[in-house]
Amino acid sequence: MSDLLKTLTSIRALRVATKEFTLQELESILEKFQLITNERRQLIEENQRKEQDRLERIAKYKALLAQDGLTLTDLVDDPTFTTKRPRKKIAPRKAKYQYTDQNGKVKTWTGQGRMPFSLQAELNTGKTLADFEI
Repeated sequence: MSDLLKTLTSIRALRVATKEFTLQELESILEKFQLITNERRQLIEENQRKEQDRLERIAKYKALLAQDGLTLTDLVDDPTFTTKRPRKKIAPRKAKYQYTDQNGKVKTWTGQGRMPFSLQAELNTGKTLADFEI
């Protein structure tokens, strides 16, 4: 894409690239570029109008708040105003497997997450998970 941009922005490269084009082809390309340019201008103007309308509405609401003796912090600091939903507390799962680690301590595993190294070592020796079920 940068090669195309370099060609289109350099008059010398553009002349070389369009050397073999007919006048009719060049005029067709020019019309298409003008169409694209006009569309882009309209889009930019529309976005500027929308932003201006938004800023005017904000100013209007600020004036209404000031008229009522309120500030924006009065609205934001409201304890009933929350931006996040409270997270549900997930109950801990019951252990499914019981095994003895390398230090001789009896430990449990729920079956979720990464398998403990000691349990994996036991499985590598030929035992199955069913051997460790509680």
